[in-house]
Amino acid sequence: MVTIRLTRRGGRNQPFYHVVVTDSRERQGGASLEQVGFFNPIARRGEPKLRLDLTRIDYWVSQGAHQSDRVRSLVTSYRKQATAA
Repeated sequence: MVTIRLTRRGGRNQPFYHVVVTDSRERQGGASLEQVGFFNPIARRGEPKLRLDLTRIDYWVSQGAHQSDRVRSLVTSYRKQATAA
């Protein structure tokens, strides 16, 4: 099964997450099929906190990919932010 989930990057006390499409059997930091965005929970001024490629996410979901709970909430908030702008 294909999933869309977060994979952690960055240093200690400096979390940074890539939003990736991967096989659910792969380990969390393992090989991914495609990177579709990033999430920076401690973004400073001027830095983007979240960037997603919604067209690619929609494509993978239409192909049967499942989203993790956190990714689903991030996509929902990003869509609201995009329509408001």
